[in-house]
Amino acid sequence: MSEASTPATPGTPADGAATPLTKSAEKKLAKQKEAETRKAAKAAKAAKAAPPTSEKKAKKEKEEKEEEAPFVNTTPKGEKKDLSQPMASGYNPIAVEAAWYDWWDAQGFFSPQLTPDGKPKPEGLFVIPAPPPNVTGSLHIGHALTVAIQDCLIRWNRMLGKTTLFVPGFDHAGISTQSVVEKRLYKTGKTRHDLGREKFIEKVWEWKEDYQSRITNQLRRLGGSYDWNRVAFTMNETLSKAVIETFCRLHEDGIIYRANRLVNWCVQLNTTLSNLEVEQKQLDGRTLLNVPGYDVKEKFEFGTLTSFAYNIEGSDEKIIVATTRPETMLGDTAIAVHPEDPRYKHLHGKFAKHPFLDRRIPIVTDDIVVDMSFGTGAVKITPAHDPNDYEVGVRHNLPFINILNDDGTFNENAGEKFKGMKRFHARVAVVQALKDAGLYVETKDNPMQIPICSKSGDIIEPILKPQWWVSCKPLAEAALERTRKGELDIAPKASETEWYRWLEGIQDWCISRQLWWGHRCPAYFVNVEGQEQDRNDGKHWVVGRTQEEANEKAKKLAGSAKYTLEQDEDVLDTWFSSGLWPFSIMGWPQQTPDLKTFYPASVLETGWDILFFWVARMVMLGVHLTGQVPFSEVYCHAMIRDAHGRKMSKSLGNVIDPIDVIQGLDLEALHQKLYEGNLDEREIHKAKAGQKKDFPKGIPQCGTDALRFALCAYSGGGRDINLEILRVEGYRKFCNKIFNATKFAMLKLDEKFVPEPTPKPTGNESLVEKWILHKLNLASEEINKQLTERNFMNATGAAYNFWLYELCDVYIEAMKPMTDESASETTRKSAQQTLYTCLDHGLRLLHPFMPFVTEELWQRLPRRPNDSTPSVMLAKYPVFDKSFEFSDAERDFDLVFSAVKSSRALAASYNIQQGLHVYIRAEKDAEAELFKSQIPTFLALTKNCKSVEVVHNIGGIPAGCGSELLTPTIFVHVLVKGQVDIDAEINKYEKKLALTKMNLSKVEKVESQADYESTVPANVRLANEEKRKTLEADMKLLEHSIDMFTKMR
Repeated sequence: MSEASTPATPGTPADGAATPLTKSAEKKLAKQKEAETRKAAKAAKAAKAAPPTSEKKAKKEKEEKEEEAPFVNTTPKGEKKDLSQPMASGYNPIAVEAAWYDWWDAQGFFSPQLTPDGKPKPEGLFVIPAPPPNVTGSLHIGHALTVAIQDCLIRWNRMLGKTTLFVPGFDHAGISTQSVVEKRLYKTGKTRHDLGREKFIEKVWEWKEDYQSRITNQLRRLGGSYDWNRVAFTMNETLSKAVIETFCRLHEDGIIYRANRLVNWCVQLNTTLSNLEVEQKQLDGRTLLNVPGYDVKEKFEFGTLTSFAYNIEGSDEKIIVATTRPETMLGDTAIAVHPEDPRYKHLHGKFAKHPFLDRRIPIVTDDIVVDMSFGTGAVKITPAHDPNDYEVGVRHNLPFINILNDDGTFNENAGEKFKGMKRFHARVAVVQALKDAGLYVETKDNPMQIPICSKSGDIIEPILKPQWWVSCKPLAEAALERTRKGELDIAPKASETEWYRWLEGIQDWCISRQLWWGHRCPAYFVNVEGQEQDRNDGKHWVVGRTQEEANEKAKKLAGSAKYTLEQDEDVLDTWFSSGLWPFSIMGWPQQTPDLKTFYPASVLETGWDILFFWVARMVMLGVHLTGQVPFSEVYCHAMIRDAHGRKMSKSLGNVIDPIDVIQGLDLEALHQKLYEGNLDEREIHKAKAGQKKDFPKGIPQCGTDALRFALCAYSGGGRDINLEILRVEGYRKFCNKIFNATKFAMLKLDEKFVPEPTPKPTGNESLVEKWILHKLNLASEEINKQLTERNFMNATGAAYNFWLYELCDVYIEAMKPMTDESASETTRKSAQQTLYTCLDHGLRLLHPFMPFVTEELWQRLPRRPNDSTPSVMLAKYPVFDKSFEFSDAERDFDLVFSAVKSSRALAASYNIQQGLHVYIRAEKDAEAELFKSQIPTFLALTKNCKSVEVVHNIGGIPAGCGSELLTPTIFVHVLVKGQVDIDAEINKYEKKLALTKMNLSKVEKVESQADYESTVPANVRLANEEKRKTLEADMKLLEHSIDMFTKMR
C-alpha cells in the first residue's frame, strides 16, 4: 500500500497537521480510547491466565500473519550474494541458501587445491569417490544421508587445510534403468522389441540425460561440494574403456571364463541375477502369493511340500518323493536314495517310469544329498532347475533337461500336455494330473524360504544358461590378505565381521545379463565354417579390446578356415563397471595425473547393505588390477527407514524426496508426485493412504542445513535410522536460533568495531569470557575427535550444545551489561572481541554440517586485519588452542551458573514471575568473593531478578525463603514470603528431611564397617565422604527451613 493511501489515525489529518476537534468528537474519542483500554486490560488478563499452549498458539498465529513476502533470488548465477541490506526479520532457508552454491562453484572452491608444483598440500590429501547414484530415478532421503556425511568429511578436511577431492558421478544401473524405461514404454502400448535395440537404447539415453540433470540439481541443493569438472558416468568413453580392458585382462588371466551353469533367472526382467540380487522371503507354512506377470486376482500356493509316487519299472512297486515345486518333476532325470538305506537297496540301479513323459528315471545312490531320516528318504533330482540337484547331476553324469523358456512358459521338454503353460499354471496342472493318475499322496505345510528378485519381486527360477563368470576365490584371497594386514579399515565393526565371513565363503560371480542397456560383452564367438561347435564351450570364443584385436585372435583360432565373428548379445552386470569406480574415474587404465595424485582414495562411504554388491568387488578388482586397495577406509552408514521402522517403499508412500524436505510440500502435491512413477492405480491408492497418515499436513519446509544436520545427528554407528520429519523441523528452529543470535550479536558489534589481528586472548577477559572461550575450545576439540572417529551424532551434539546452551543461553545474555553504556571501554571491547571470536569460530565449527546458513552469517562478520579468506569453507577449522584453556575459570563460572539455574528452578517451583530476590549463602571467603564479583552476570542470566545478595552465614538470610543446597558450603535462597502456603512448605521440607536422613544413615552404615578403610578403594571412600558431607549440610538446611517456616505460622 502506498503512503498516500494509508488511512489516517482518528483525530489526525492525512497530511499529519494538527486539527482541533469538536467537543462531541472529543467525547467520542475519549469513549473509544476507554473502551480500547478496557479491552486491552481484559486481553492481558486472559493471556496471563491462559495456559502456555495458548500463548504459543497465539504467538504462532501472529508469526504466520507477519510472514514475509516469498523470496525471489535476484543474484546473477555465479556471482556473490549482496549482503549490504539489513538481515531479514527471521530465518528463511530458501533465502539463506540462494546463490551461494553457484558462487562456490564459479569460484572453483570445489576443485582440489594443489601446491605450485602440482602436489597435494603438506597438510595432507583427502579423497572421496562419491557412490554414483543410479539414473533410474530421482534421489531419495537415503542419498541425502550419503551426501550429508560425505560432504561433511570433505568440508571438514578442506578447512583443516588438506587438498580435497570429491568426485561426482552416475551409474547406468542396467537392470533398473532398462526396467523403468520399458514400463514407461509399455504404457504407450509398445515394447522394446517393437523399437529394436538401437532405437530403444536411444530412449534410455534420453531418460539418462533427464534424470542425470534432475539428480545433479538435487546434489547441488544438498550442498555437496563436488568437483563438477570431473563428473563421471559409468558408460562414458573413459569408463567404458576401463570396463573393456578389465574384461579382457581378467579373461587373459584365467579369472573370467564361460560355462553353462545354473543361474538365477528373473522371468519378469528376462535376465540373470547375481546371488546378491536375490532376496530370500521366509514363509512359515502354506501361503498364497501374487506373482508378477499374472492376473492380480490369481494367487499361487507356496510354503508346502507335495508328495507323489513314481512307479518302478517292471513291477507294481512305487517310490514316494516330495517337492516344494511340483512342476519341476517334468525335468526330473533321477531319484536319489542313500546307499545305506535298507528300504531301497533292492532298487539300486533300477528305473522308475515318468508318468507323463517317455522317460526312464534311474535310481542312484548319493550320501551327500540324501538324508535317510527326512521324509521318505528318496529325493527327486532335477539337475537343470535346482542348485543341489545340479551337483548330483554332475556327480552321476545325469542328463540336464531344461523345461523352461526364458519367458516363464514350459518348452517341448515338458511334454505336449504342459508345453506353453506358464510355470505356476503348470504347477496346478501337474498336481491335478498326479491326482488323476493316482500318484498324488499329500500336500502339507512346509516352512521355507523362496528366492525373490530384489528388482521386480518375481520368483526366481534356477535355469541353465551359458554365461560369463568371474572366478572370485583368488580375488577374494588377495582382498582378505590386504585387509588382515591393516590396509583397509571397515567401520562399524559389525560390518567388518560380515566382510570376512562373506569373502571367505565367496562363490563365483555370473556377470552376463540378458539386457540391451549396459556394456556389451567384448566377447566374440568364432563361427568356423564347416565345423560343429558348442557355443557353451569357452574355447570357441575370443575377447578383444577392439574388433581388430578380436579378429587377430580369431585368425589364430580358426587357422586357415573361414570364419565369422559374432559378438555376444549380452551386457555385463552393472556391478562389474561399478567395481572399477575408484580408479576408472581417475582415468585408469591410462596412467593419468589424476590416477597418480588421487588414487587410492581416502574413504569410501556407503550403506552397509551394498558392502558385498559393491565394496567387496571394488577391493577385489582394485587389488588385482592396480596392485593397491582402492581406499584405506570404508564407513558404512545406517539404512534410513520411516518413523515406524519400515523400509522406504514407493508403494507405501513413505519414500521422501530430499527436495521436498528442503522446500516443503503440501499433501496434495505429495499425492500428485505418485503419478510420476510407474505405480498402478491400486498401489497409488495405498501410497496416498500412507502419505496421509505420515504427513497429514504435508512435509514442512526445513531447509538443506537442517536436513543435513539432522541426518548427521542420526548417524551414531547403528544399522537403522527411523527418520522423523518433526526432528528435522526441530533443527530448522536451531538454524533460526543461530540466525537470530548472530543478528542480535551483530548489534553489539558497532560500526567502530574492528577484530583483533588474532583470536588470542588479550588478558582483559572477564570470568564469563574465559569460560566461553574454554567451552569453545572444548567443543572444537570434541568435534574434531568425533569426526575423526566418524561419530557424527556426537559431533553434531557438541556443536549444538555449544551454540544453544553455552553461547546463546549464557554468554550472549551475560555480556549484555558488559556492552551497555555504563561499562568501561576496556570491558566493552573485550566482550565484543570474545563475542566475535565465538561467532567466527562457532560458524566454522558448524560449516561442515550446515554450509549455507554458516556462509550467509560468516560473510556478514567483519574480517580480522590482513585476513582475505573469501569463504567460510576455506577458513581454518577450529582445533584445540592452548591459549583458550581456562580450566579454573570454567570451574568458577560453572559454580556461578549452577547457582543461577538453582535460583531459576526455585523461582519456577514457587511460580515467582517478577520481583525475584535471591540470596547466595557462601560460607567460604573465596566463594563469597566469587559470587559478589558475578552479581551483574547473575542478574543478566536470571529473568525478572530484582536483587542478588551474597551472605556468609544463615543469619543473613531473611525469614520466608525457599532454599536449595548447591554444595556443602554454598546455598541458594529465594524470598517467597507471602507467596506460599506455610503448612504445605513445612510438610514438603519434612518429607525431604526424612529422605535425607535415611540416605545419610545408609552412607554412615557403610562407613562404619569394621574393615572399611582396608577393603574399600580410596576413590570410593572419597565419594562416600563427599556424599555424607552433602547430606549433612542438606539436613541442616532442611531443619533450618522447617524451623523458619514454623516460626512464621
